[in-house]
Amino acid sequence: MAYFPDTMPTPHPNFDDCEFWAACSEQQLQFQCCADCGMARHPPTPVCPKCRSFKVSWKQTAGRAEVYTYTVIHHASHEAVKPNLPYVVGVLTFPDVPGVRLVSNVTGIDPKQVRIGMPVQLWWDTLEGGQGIPRFKPASQQFA
Repeated sequence: MAYFPDTMPTPHPNFDDCEFWAACSEQQLQFQCCADCGMARHPPTPVCPKCRSFKVSWKQTAGRAEVYTYTVIHHASHEAVKPNLPYVVGVLTFPDVPGVRLVSNVTGIDPKQVRIGMPVQLWWDTLEGGQGIPRFKPASQQFA
């Protein structure tokens, strides 16, 4: 069952992020990297901001992350999310893909218990049509 109802808007991939969303549909969380200097970046862009290269590669993460910052949403910005209020939107960092930050939901926990630095683990939410959405829940233990 999806975290949000089917009436929630779905992603509309563009030229730069279509590979990200295609990987998500296969339940693989991958981030764009520069094929020349190795800098990871998200959201995907056509040019490396560090070395200006157009060469791209993709790196898959193990799905372990840490809450960099977060907010608790109390007011619905879309009718579809009203039943889920309050919910957490977090900015997450990944130890195996340094420099990347991803905005996603932190689920499976009382919003009052979410903390900066809290370890979280990826789980896959599947929307109508099979689009995978990366969401996160508290990890059972700290990771190195």
